This record gives sequence, structure tokens and C-alpha cells, in this order.
Amino acid sequence: MALLTRRGWRRGAAGIAAAALTAGISLAAPATAATAAIDTTLEWYDVTATAVATGTRPQVTNNRAWAISWLAAARAVRTAPASPAYQDAALASAVHTALSALIPDATPTLDAALRTTLDRIPDGRAKDRGHAAGQREALSLVAERSGDGLDPASVNTPYPAPPAAPGIWQPTPPSFTAAQQAGNRFATPFLLDRADRYRLGPPPTLGSARYRADIAEVRAYGAADSTVRTPRQTDTATFWLGSSLTLYTGILRAALAQSPRSTAGRAALVAVFHVALVDTQIATSDTKYAYLRWRPVTAIRADGDPGWTPLHDTPAHPDYPSGHNTYAGAAEGVLTALTGARAREAYTISSPTQPGVTRTYTDWHRPTQDNIDARVWSGIHTRTADEAGVRLGRDVAAHTVRTAARLFA
Repeated sequence: MALLTRRGWRRGAAGIAAAALTAGISLAAPATAATAAIDTTLEWYDVTATAVATGTRPQVTNNRAWAISWLAAARAVRTAPASPAYQDAALASAVHTALSALIPDATPTLDAALRTTLDRIPDGRAKDRGHAAGQREALSLVAERSGDGLDPASVNTPYPAPPAAPGIWQPTPPSFTAAQQAGNRFATPFLLDRADRYRLGPPPTLGSARYRADIAEVRAYGAADSTVRTPRQTDTATFWLGSSLTLYTGILRAALAQSPRSTAGRAALVAVFHVALVDTQIATSDTKYAYLRWRPVTAIRADGDPGWTPLHDTPAHPDYPSGHNTYAGAAEGVLTALTGARAREAYTISSPTQPGVTRTYTDWHRPTQDNIDARVWSGIHTRTADEAGVRLGRDVAAHTVRTAARLFA
């Protein structure tokens, strides 16, 4: 199945955005700048990013921390009176309380940040009520999501390698690490009714024209010693090699900073984004482990090129679909539905895998296209796995935005 055209996707996104408005996700514009010298929403976005960077949890566990803390904040603020004191206290207290429970190692930093926020809010009933509401919503949601299967041990439950056979995933060089993220498919989604709701159809048949084209492209462009990959393509592969969560933290921050919505609407944007990304990673694991498609390095070496080596080491899970691209597709889907297809202003992001280098974008689609290309040029995914990943991510994003009212019921 071909990917949606950009025009077709935008038409679909317009309908999704209408549903989002009905659900109350896009709310009225915020108070005047005179009442908002310090942007508490951005302040706590950055506090969250710092806290989540603590430790070595799986990506989906960190997305879960974002989703819980910001959904609690959105719930606390959404029903609040239009009082900056109430809203700021509620948002900060919700995020602080949830993250302190989910990432205990970050508690000292979180405590200091909360003191900074609360100290600048005038004392009074509004501040006290907001603080209490934030704590209440956070504790309730943390308890509700307890045992959801997104803790590190459950995410990386042991998965024995299947018997070697043509097309079937095997541990890959150089580390030959056991499969990772196999447990995601058993976790409890936020809004999907089941992990396989949007399971993709099977990958191309071994030996088919599409399969041969996929492997030939990776063999030529993804090799460590490729003579056809350009320096710019190598840079793209290296820039987008890093964690999707880390890379998209900058992209979502740009959308948040440019949003004209109220505190409640902006908190909901962050919450819905990360709910979609948790559910997307659950759906990704379902499709990956349903088909167990081997990685390009395994296929190419089995096809008479035993010394072939990719530009970058291959992650330890099946090829189809690409997790980086399900993430990109879902992120693009949520941002397009809730903020429009283009950013209000150009934005710049950095990458942990290419220090000192930045890239500037003007929309949410171009990072998706770069992700598709990057995984091929890294030698770690086929283009089919990348394009299918985008489709799956967009499907889950559309479902998330369409049903987001359930998050706030």
C-alpha cells in the first residue's frame, strides 16, 4: 500500500483537527503577555526533559512519564478557573508530583523547580487550590497506570531468538544482542483497544521485485564503505540515528512555544502527543514481532556478501516496520492535526549523535522524510519498513486525536 500523499494527509488532518476541537483540545488564546512574563508551560516542559534524561530507561517508558505527567497537568488545568495563579500552580504541581513518583532520582531537581514556580505565584486561595488539584490529578493517574507493562523489565522481557530461516530475524552484528522491546506489545495502551488494531499487512515476499529493490538499495547506499552515498546523505543518517524521543523533544518544544493556545490547550498538546507515541510503540512492537522480518545485514550476508557491514550498528529488533519511522509518522500526525501542517516559524533542532550540528525545518513533514531516508542510508532498515512505519504511526496518531476526549472525561 502506498503512503498517503501530502495533500491527502492534510485533508485528513483537517477532519481530525475538527474532532480535536470538539474534544476540547484546542482551547482559547491565553491571557495577555502582561500576565505571562514567565511561560510556566515551557518552564515545566524543560524541567520534564531534564528529569526524563535521568537514568537509562527504555524510550517507551520515558514517553509514558511524559504522557502521565502532562495528562495530569492538562486535567488539572482544563477544569480550572481562568486564574493564572491557579493554572500555573496546578500545572507545575501535577508534573512535579507525577515525575517524582515515576523518576525518583530526579526528585531533588523537581523539588527545586517547584519551589521556583510556586515562590513567584502570589499566595492565596487560587494558588492553594491549583497546587492541590495538580497533586490530586497526578496521584490518581499514576495509580491508574500502575502495572501497565511499560516498566523497563516488562518492556524488555526476554525473547529467545527464533530458529534461523530465510527472512526470519536473527541477532545482528557486531554485538548479536538479544531482541529488545518485545514486551511492548503486551503493554496496556492509553487509547488503543488492542495492540494489533492497526497491524500492518505482511512485508514484501522474499524474492519479489520490491524485496529485491529494497535490499539492493540498502546494499549500495547503506554500506559502511558505500561509494554512492553522498556526504549529505551520511550526515542525514548520522543526525537522525539518535533516540526519536530526544530528537522530537526539540520539535514538540517548537510547536509548544509557537502555540497561541491557552495553558490547558498547550498542556493537552504535550499530553496527546506522548499518549500517541506510547500507543504507537506498542503497535510497532506488535507488527515487528508478528512478522519477525530479518534485518538488511542478515539478508545481504545470506545473499553471498558475508563481509557486508552497515554504516551504523543495527538495533536489536526486527526490520518491519521501522520504529524511528512509526515515531516520526505519529509525531507528524499529531502536530499536523493540532497545530497545522507548517510551523508558525522556522525551528532548529540538534542531535545527540551529531554533536555541534543543527538542522532547521519549517514544517512537521520534512523530519519524517529525513527519517525514511536516514534509516536506509544507515544500512539498518529497508525503505519498505520505513514507509510502512510512517503509515502505522499516522494511523495511531489519527486514532489518538479522534478519541482524545476520553483522556479528559
